[in-house]
Amino acid sequence: MSFTIEQAAAAQQVLPEVREIAPDMVALRHQIHAHPELAYEEFVTSDLVAQRLSDWGYEVHRGLAGTGVVGTLRLGSGRRRLGIRADMDALPIQEDSGVPYASRIAGKMHACGHDGHTAILLAAARCMAQARDFDGTLHLIFQPAEEGLGGARRMVEQGLFERFPCDAIFALHNMPGFPVGKFGFKEGPFMASSDSVTVTVTGRGGHGSAPHLAADPVVAAAHIVVALQTIVSRNVDPRDMAVVSVGAIHGGDAPNVIPGSVVMRLTVRAYRPEIRAMLRERITELVQAQAATLGVRAEVDYHWRYPALVNDEAATALARQVALDWLGKEGLMPPLQPLTGSEDFSFMLERCPGSYLIVGNGVGEHHGSGGCMVHNPGYDFNDAMLPIAASYWIQLVRRFLRAAA
Repeated sequence: MSFTIEQAAAAQQVLPEVREIAPDMVALRHQIHAHPELAYEEFVTSDLVAQRLSDWGYEVHRGLAGTGVVGTLRLGSGRRRLGIRADMDALPIQEDSGVPYASRIAGKMHACGHDGHTAILLAAARCMAQARDFDGTLHLIFQPAEEGLGGARRMVEQGLFERFPCDAIFALHNMPGFPVGKFGFKEGPFMASSDSVTVTVTGRGGHGSAPHLAADPVVAAAHIVVALQTIVSRNVDPRDMAVVSVGAIHGGDAPNVIPGSVVMRLTVRAYRPEIRAMLRERITELVQAQAATLGVRAEVDYHWRYPALVNDEAATALARQVALDWLGKEGLMPPLQPLTGSEDFSFMLERCPGSYLIVGNGVGEHHGSGGCMVHNPGYDFNDAMLPIAASYWIQLVRRFLRAAA
């Protein structure tokens, strides 16, 4: 089922205070969408966020991870502290959505919906500042650089939770392919770790007509690719998950020249830390052994990137119950399976219990109904989801920071 923004705002589940400001928040989302900024370059976006939060009475703190913004609102005498995070960065993609508010900056677009995530949390922030009906401390965390550069990790390393302690922290992501406004939850491992590996195979170049005089790194690289496929199938319990994929191979420029080296790039993923560690060990051993067998050398440059995202059971149960009490069973997605994508919110969950949830962005094939997959030039966040998701954040805050009777 698809909604227009007017239909979504008028829906029974949308809180009246959100319904009232929905057009303003859609306009804000379009403004952010038209001016995308890449990781650690979210200067205009963070200025906008900081100004709005300040206007609504939040204590505004800036500088974590460069462009990060934290807005804090303390009410009553409650000692509980809640964090909610939204990401702000765009992707280096040329937009082809055809929307009137499309990116005005060549080669950059909000292809993952972070403009929507930011607008959702700002809408909730505005309503909560006006209602002032919770008891405790609310930290709204607007994070830079989720797309591959670890903004969450940098915020944590620079003292996020020391400066803004949280008893629990939550975040959401839109999900094309599910009906608008349906909420999905998953306890335990929900998204995979993501590590990158660069393998440089060095041999001895030569003429393609005389391979016996060379030490061919191309042949060695081919053997390594095939051998890597045995790591998961012969080292990982079939009931667990792991991925080892070779995404790039570069070597040579001419058909009659054996190059001196070949560079390969891999992505490696798992749900459990012990499997993640085993994959590194086996990849390194296998690559170097294959290279030695074929008379070449191999250097393995292993980059630990994002850990697996593991949702706290109690926090996830609370998050699900908020949606269930508010929307009923029809507002929830079917039970979810873990995803093999990754998310740097995992760094925050390593330090603070919490949960990462998803919200349906639409099931159609075109951007107008929100079904186009993220990281696609034709993608657009579905505005109809904005008031529903903002209402959810407000419900969660009221539940977690319940005012004293």
